[in-house]
Amino acid sequence: MTAAPRLAPGDPAPDFELTDDHGNPVHLADLRGQRVILYAYPSAMTPGCTKQACDFRDSLDSLKAAGLAVIGISPDKPEKLAKFREKESLTFPLVSDPDKSVLSSYGAFGEKTMYGKTVTGVIRSTFVIDADGKIEKAQYNVKATGHVAKLRRDLGLD
Repeated sequence: MTAAPRLAPGDPAPDFELTDDHGNPVHLADLRGQRVILYAYPSAMTPGCTKQACDFRDSLDSLKAAGLAVIGISPDKPEKLAKFREKESLTFPLVSDPDKSVLSSYGAFGEKTMYGKTVTGVIRSTFVIDADGKIEKAQYNVKATGHVAKLRRDLGLD
């Protein structure tokens, strides 16, 4: 597998309809008119993904106040996402992409380096999608710890 194609500011955000942690469909097109943070993470209930999800949870009020909705996306099944949401008191949707087609369309699935080896998997990434459905920011290979604080600075919220 080669490197996944990467999105850049101004590109249209690939539309999707995925199932969330409550078993409900989430359709990106339904969120037009507001800005959306879509963040891709490898696996629920792992230390880094938990830290990142909790950072988004803890910043959610100020992100909402700035007109931003947050959605987490991973290949986990909705049942695992529901356990993750409950365990960590997450208050934003987590969507399931088990075939990784949406992750791939965002360039967030492909080859990456992990512990010095090249592997294929979810590339921890964050996308800010504007109210018209275009990519405002595309950040790849982000760190789980400290990423939300950096994103807030990049968005001029801090």
